[in-house]
Amino acid sequence: MLNRRRFVGLTAAAIAVPSVRPSRAAGAEWPAKPVRVVVPFTPGGSTDTTARLVGNRLQEVWGQSVVIENKPGAGGNIAADMVAHSDPDGYTIFIVGPGLATNQFLYPQLSYDPVGDFAPVTLLITQPNMMCVPNSSPAKSVQEFIAYCNANRGKVTYASSGNGTTLHLSGELFKRLANVEMTHIPYRGGAPAINDLIPGRVDVIFDNVPTVVQHVREGQLRGLAVTTKERIAIMPEMPTIAESGVPGFDVSSWFGFFVPARTPPDIIAKINADTNAALVHPSVKPRFEHLGAVPKGSTPAELAAFLKSEIDKWGPVIADARIKVEN
Repeated sequence: MLNRRRFVGLTAAAIAVPSVRPSRAAGAEWPAKPVRVVVPFTPGGSTDTTARLVGNRLQEVWGQSVVIENKPGAGGNIAADMVAHSDPDGYTIFIVGPGLATNQFLYPQLSYDPVGDFAPVTLLITQPNMMCVPNSSPAKSVQEFIAYCNANRGKVTYASSGNGTTLHLSGELFKRLANVEMTHIPYRGGAPAINDLIPGRVDVIFDNVPTVVQHVREGQLRGLAVTTKERIAIMPEMPTIAESGVPGFDVSSWFGFFVPARTPPDIIAKINADTNAALVHPSVKPRFEHLGAVPKGSTPAELAAFLKSEIDKWGPVIADARIKVEN
C-alpha cells in the first residue's frame, strides 16, 4: 500500500529538483559514459518503441550511447527490482508506466518500494489502447464481439503483455462492464501476444495504439474501438468502447522516466530538460503523433503527483475486482 509520508517526501524531493541545467555540478560532467534505459517488456512493444524513439534523440544530444536493455518478466517487477537496486548515478533510467502504480496492489509481495525506491524525472507520453481482433473473427463491432462472447461462454480468450499490465486490466474492466466471460492469456510482452492474435490463437487484445495501429492499417488485424472516452485524431472513424455500448469504459496508457532514489538532483534536472526537449524535437514528436501517442513532458513534481493519482485510481479498481498475481 502507498506510504503517505513517504510519498509526501518524494514529492518534496521532486519539487526541490532544479528546473534548469546546473552550470557546475555532477550534472555538468554527466554523461561521461553510455546510459542504459531499462525496458520492463520485450522488444517490439509500445514501451520499447517509446524508449527507442526518445533514446535515439538523447544519444545525439549527449554524445554517448543510449543502450535499450529489455528485462521482461513478472509484470515489470524484474526490471523494477534491478533499477531500484542500481547505482543512483543517472546511468540507469527506468521507462515504466501504470505498473509502477498497480503492481503493489496486484502482487502479494514486492522486492522494491514503488514510491520510495525511485525518483521521478518526467512524464513521456500518454496513449489510448485499441480493442483488436483477428481478421478471422466474426466480430466487426464491439456489440458483435459481446454477442460472440455470450455465444461461446468459457471459450473466448484475451491476450495481454503480462499480468497486471494495462492490457490485462483493460480486459478485466471490459469483462465487468460488458458482463462477458473471457480467459486471460498473459505473454512476456506485446509483440508475442500480437504474433498469436494475428493467426487467431487468441480472440482479442486491448493493446497500446502505437503497437497495433500499423497492423490495423495493413489489414493484419481488425480494430473495433479505442479504450479512451474520446476518439483519437489518427483514426477518427473508430468509435470508443464507451460509445459502442459499454458506458464508463475509459483506459489510457502512459510512460515516464524514473531513476533510482538518491540520484543527484542536478543529474535528474539534466535528464529532465534534455528529455522534455527531445519529446518536442521534429525527429520525435511527429512520429509519436503518427502512432496515436501524445508527447507530454513534465517536471519531476508533476510526475510524482501523476503517479499518486494513478495509485489512487487503480487501487480500488483492483481491490473491487479481486485481481491478484502470483510472484
